[in-house]
Amino acid sequence: MGREAPMLVEEFERIERAAPETVWLEFVHGRLVVKPGADGARGAILVHLVGEFLAERPEPALYPYRGLKVGAGREGRARPDGTLAPGGHFAGDGEWSEPDGVLMTVEITTGDPDTDRRDLPDKRDAYAAAGIPVHLLVDRDDHSVTVYSEPEGGMYRSRTTRPYGAVVEIPDPVGITLRTEKLKDYA
Repeated sequence: MGREAPMLVEEFERIERAAPETVWLEFVHGRLVVKPGADGARGAILVHLVGEFLAERPEPALYPYRGLKVGAGREGRARPDGTLAPGGHFAGDGEWSEPDGVLMTVEITTGDPDTDRRDLPDKRDAYAAAGIPVHLLVDRDDHSVTVYSEPEGGMYRSRTTRPYGAVVEIPDPVGITLRTEKLKDYA
C-alpha cells in the first residue's frame, strides 16, 4: 500500500471553512488537529492573563484564538489561546494572519495530557520557526508557566519554567513581569 500525499494548506483551509463554528481546526507540521474548546478553568486563566498584560502594558493587546500562519514557510495554521500584538494589528486580515509583528503566543494546556503531549511541542516549534519572539505555556497539569524565547532554526533557544505562584519575567519585546499566584485558583 502506497503512502498518501500530505495534505496541502489549501485543502486544510477548505475543510476548516466547512467545519461548524463550534469546531476549531489547526494544521501543524502537516497534521490536521482539532483544537479543544476552552473549559471554565482554561477560560479563566486566559482572562487572568489579559488582565495581567493590561495592568503592565495597556498596549499591545492579547487577542484570544487568533488564527496565525506558522512554520518557516507559513505552511501551518495554528490558533493560539492568546496572541500578543499591537492593538489593531490584525484589522483587515481574514481568518489567518501572518505572524510578522506578533510579540508572543500563549498556549494553555487542555487538561488532556495525551493531546497536550502530542500537539503542544509541534505548535511551539512552529511558532519558533515563524520567528515569533516569545511563547508562553501555562501548564495546568504541571502547575507551571514556561517562557520560551530567542527563536533560532525552528526552535526556541531559551526556556524558563516557574511554578504557579512565582513571579515570571517575560523578556523583550514583551518586557513584563507576570504574577502567577492567581493561577493556583484554577489548578
